[in-house]
Formats: sequence, structure tokens, C-alpha cells
Amino acid sequence: MTKGILGRKVGMTQVFAENGNLIPVTVVEAAENIVLQTKTVEADGYTAVQIGFENKREKLANKPEQGHVAKASTAPKRFIREFRDVSVEEYEVGQEVNVSIFAEGDVVDVTGISKGKGFQGSIKRHGQSRGPMAHGSRYHRRPGSMGPVAPNRVFKGKALPGRMGGEQITVQNLEIVKVDAERNLLLIKGNVPGARKALLKIKTAVKA
Repeated sequence: MTKGILGRKVGMTQVFAENGNLIPVTVVEAAENIVLQTKTVEADGYTAVQIGFENKREKLANKPEQGHVAKASTAPKRFIREFRDVSVEEYEVGQEVNVSIFAEGDVVDVTGISKGKGFQGSIKRHGQSRGPMAHGSRYHRRPGSMGPVAPNRVFKGKALPGRMGGEQITVQNLEIVKVDAERNLLLIKGNVPGARKALLKIKTAVKA
């Protein structure tokens, strides 16, 4: 069954494996995950556990929010996310979820919002090839043909310049290199979406 936790990206570093290999890792801090609600097939039509992460000031929460977290005897939360297909019986409202639910060697999917790059051309945005950069060439970094003459319009999905980044992205099948339960840290092999301090959703890999 699925296990999941919310955390913030601290940054990247590197660790040595026992065989001497250097492994690049992303450090994720996952402190104060509280179960706010459990959902069942009978009541809600699906099974899920709702988790709140990171406290916020009481006056920033409206009455419904305050009432919702009061059932879990906790402070209002800045981020609330659901994890589906979990063993609901293992969770109780008000229970704290920490990094010890994962172990070294576990494979996870990490979801986050990618870094926003602003308005970019088709070379950077879609990896298209450029034209010759010689002086005689009049075609350098433009997007190329817009399509055939016949339909008299540009087809949907044409790779053109535009806003790049700032989208929700999931990187699958990343290995957990180390679990530091004392400091609530996860060390995940490779890179994950988002800038430093970005919110990350870490859950058991669906394709592992």
C-alpha cells in the first residue's frame, strides 16, 4: 500500500556509498506531518489519508479551517494534501507521520512545482535545434515551420515559445539513500523538482 509524507527541499549534497561510489542526493526536511482526516470507501467513495504540514498562525485560518484541525488537536496547517490507496486502519486523526515510515533502499515518487523560467524560446523550452550561426544565415533561433498551408491555422500542441516551468512535475522511481529520524531528514538519490524550500510530496513509487 501507499505511504506518503510532505516535506521541504533543503538542497543538494553528496554522500559516499560503502563501495566508495559518490552519490548525489537531495535533502528533504519532513517535520510535523499530522493526520487531519481519514477517508473510507463507505463514507467518501475512496480510501485516503489527509495530511497537514507546517503550522501557520491561528489568525490566518478561517473558521472552517480551525474547526477541521481542532478534531486532530493541532494548529492550522499551511499545506494539506491527500494520499490515496493507503491502509486507513493504520492511521488515526491527530497522529504524527514522520520519516521513519520509509527505510533506506525504498523507491519513491517525488512531486513538486518546477522552477519557473519565464518566457523562453523554442530551443530552450522544447530542445529544438538551431540554424547555422554564420553571417549569411538568416535563420538562427526561430521556431521553424508553423505547419502545412492547407488547414490555414496552427495546430494545437505545436511547440512554440512561451512560459516555461512553474508546473507540477513528478519524478518517479527515486531511491532513498538515508533516513535521519532524529532530524526528520530524507536523503533521496538524484534531483527533484522545485527550488530550495519548495513543498514536496513523497510517496511510494507506483511503478516500482
